Amino acid sequence: MDESRGVSVEVQPEFRADESAPGEGRYVFSYTVTVHNASRHSVQLMARHWTITQGSGKVQDVRGKGVVGQQPVIGPGQHFRYTSRAILDGPVGVMQGDYTCVDTATQRPFEVPIAPFRLACPNQVH
Repeated sequence: MDESRGVSVEVQPEFRADESAPGEGRYVFSYTVTVHNASRHSVQLMARHWTITQGSGKVQDVRGKGVVGQQPVIGPGQHFRYTSRAILDGPVGVMQGDYTCVDTATQRPFEVPIAPFRLACPNQVH
C-alpha cells in the first residue's frame, strides 16, 4: 500500500477465466482498487495513469479522467472502491501507475503512486 498526503491505494487483481480465451491470446483480469483517505481533508480523484507491462514485453500507457467514469470526492476517513479490467495477450503482466488527486480545501493537486501489482493466471511461475 502506497501513501501520499494520507491517501493510500490497495489493489486486488483476479484472473477472469470465464471471460478469457487463451487460444486467441485473450487473458482478462479484473482488479479491485480501494482508495483510502486518512487525511483531514476531502480529496477528489481527478485522473489516472496506468502502465501495463505484458509478459511479452509490450508496454501500454493508459491515461484518462477519473476512474470508471467518475471523479469521486473521498471524505476524511472514507474510502472509494471500484473494479475495472485489463486485457492482456498473455497469461502474465504487471500494472502500476498513479492517480492525480486534488485536496478540496486547498485546491492543490498531488500524485498518489500505485505500487506494481502482478496479473497472472493461476499456476504461472514467471
